[in-house]
Formats: sequence, C-alpha cells, structure tokens
Amino acid sequence: MSGHERKIEIAVDSRRIDGTLVTPGFLVPGVLFVHGWGGSQQQYLARAHAVAALGSVCLTFDLGGHAGTQPLRETVSRESNLRDVIAAYDAIAAHPLVDRSVIAVAGSSYGGYLATILTTLRPVAWLALRVPALYVDSGWELPKLQLHKEQDLRAYRRSFVAAQTNRALRACADFKGDVLIVESGHDDIVPPAVIKSYREACVQTRSLTYRCMAEADHGLCDEASQQAYTALLVQWFGEMFASARRDLGDVSAAAASAREAATHQALAAEPEAPPKASS
Repeated sequence: MSGHERKIEIAVDSRRIDGTLVTPGFLVPGVLFVHGWGGSQQQYLARAHAVAALGSVCLTFDLGGHAGTQPLRETVSRESNLRDVIAAYDAIAAHPLVDRSVIAVAGSSYGGYLATILTTLRPVAWLALRVPALYVDSGWELPKLQLHKEQDLRAYRRSFVAAQTNRALRACADFKGDVLIVESGHDDIVPPAVIKSYREACVQTRSLTYRCMAEADHGLCDEASQQAYTALLVQWFGEMFASARRDLGDVSAAAASAREAATHQALAAEPEAPPKASS
C-alpha cells in the first residue's frame, strides 16, 4: 500500500522551500448528489460532508434553471438537465482520488428521476433515490414547467407503471448495482404507486434497500425528517463503502502489510540528522 509522491514548492516570505506531498496509494468512491426541482446544492452540502467523512469524494451542484441560472427556469428541459447531470458526473469521475469503478449517485424527486437515467449513460455502482419522481416519456425536450400542462402527471403517478413503458423505470430494470429507495409517508407529490413502480422495476440489482419515513413529507420540511434522512443515507453509504473495501481485500491484512512495508522503508531511510549535525 504505497503512497503517491508529488514534488511541491512552499512559499515562505520572499523565498520558496522544496517539499514532497505524499497522498494515499489508493482511490476512494465518488458520490454525486442531484437535487430536486426547485431545490439547490445547498440542501445537500451537510449530507455531502457527512458522506465524505466516510472516505469518499462528494460533489453537489445546481441544475440549470436553479440558483445562479434561475432565469433559465422557464426554458430548461429534461434533456438539458440530464446534460447537467452528465457533466457533473464527468467532473467527479475526473477527480484524481476517485475510483471510477465505484461512483454513486444520490438523487431526490426530479433529481432521482434524472439519476436513474444517468445509469444508462455512465457507470454507476450505487444508486440512492429519495421520493423519485416519474414522468411520461413524451415531450422529452419540452420545457420542464410545461409538463404539468401537457401531461396529467397526477393521474399517471397514481397508477402502477410497468418498467418497459417508462425510460427511468427501464433504466432501473437494467441496473445491476445496489439501490436505496426512500419513501415519505406524507408525500403529496410522489404517491405510493410511484415508489412501487420503482421498487418492482429493480429486478437485477445486487441489493435493494427500501425505507419509508412514515412522518416525513415530500420536501422533508421539518428538521427531524432532515436529520433522519441524513442518518439513513450515511448508514447506507457506510455499508456500501465497507462492502466495496471487503471486495478489494481484507482491510486489516492491508493495514498489516502497510505497517510491514513502512518498517522496511524506515530501515532504508536516511537518518533524521547526519552524524554530528546540530539541530
């Protein structure tokens, strides 16, 4: 378990001194967070910090038509927002510490819908969906705000939808990684039929975890629900990361190997100070 070295210069007053930056000789998972319609990355920063503390690199971002690009809200479509998600995925996949074979995507509502479709376009190991929304496939390039005018989404979401009839559900049917689906007990936007459609579409997953937050609404508008979801998400990612580490080999054996290697390196290293040198 060797480290990576990179020579650097450190500025001190008007001069520079040489240094060597040593980083771990292993890569970590990457986690992409996709917010829902009307949300922003700010809602996920605390969760990103909590998941990063497990040993991962996390990325939050603002979908087009939100936050700094709010003026585009009237014109952005599912197509353009999917391109946003793809670009964000590519950004975290390019991070030098991220293992591209273990990238996760966590999406809520509209973000969950886009996250499922992303799995057909980019490699995803873990998929966390909180109250994922569902849309009719037609009108893909229409402005997103027009969908509720062009489609009777309330009626569509009240009935079970077969996987082969919907792009997001077909993506779930083809997905072979691990999935977490979280439902809200008091959700007036994503009813139980939608959650059932997603759950039953996941026929090839390595594992499927379902949780219902009985007292929560769609937007997790109370602090208790916010904290409960964060705890649930952190626990699930902790289990996924631990499983991935086991797949790569026993952690304790790797640690012992690292200690042994460090001992041999210490024996061959230069002394802390040359003989007779003053400190």
